[in-house]
Amino acid sequence: MLIIYTFFTEVLGYFIKYYNEFVFFSDGRYAWHNVIIYNIYQIVFFIFFFEVYRKVLQRQSLKKQIRYLSFVCVLSYIINAIVYNPLHQQMTYAHIIGSVMMVYILIIYFREKYLEDTPYPLKFNLMFWLGSGLMIFYTFFPIISIIYLLKLNIGIQIYFRPILLTSIALMYGLIIIGLVIGKRKAFG
Repeated sequence: MLIIYTFFTEVLGYFIKYYNEFVFFSDGRYAWHNVIIYNIYQIVFFIFFFEVYRKVLQRQSLKKQIRYLSFVCVLSYIINAIVYNPLHQQMTYAHIIGSVMMVYILIIYFREKYLEDTPYPLKFNLMFWLGSGLMIFYTFFPIISIIYLLKLNIGIQIYFRPILLTSIALMYGLIIIGLVIGKRKAFG
């Protein structure tokens, strides 16, 4: 379901940006603004995966932590939306907070998997591949976002776009590997 949502978000974002027939705003200055769909997508993405990992983890204390992190994540998006107009600006601060939380959740997931005694190798575990892909992307994403917030010289910023695109490609590549080689018995 999330794959379809991701696909349609990207397609809609592309059409809004490059085709005048697709607009959210009647004001011509903002007709190409597609940032709102990505802001909504990002919070849905975080809450979805926070909930997935909350259900996959075994320890109740970790599940409780993730529930609190979900509330903090939603709160950060609400505060970011109050301070900066989410219709026209990226919710960068909230994205950074959500990214750091995602990395933390993935670290506790990997730690629990490492300590777990299971007859199934991790290479057949879809969640392992999914988590690996998310870890690669969300390790670099907040760093790059902070660099862009600092408005460093464009000569410096230009080097980070290939890193971001590579991390996106690696994330999707690892997810695809997990979908292809994952086995139902090893899920979790």
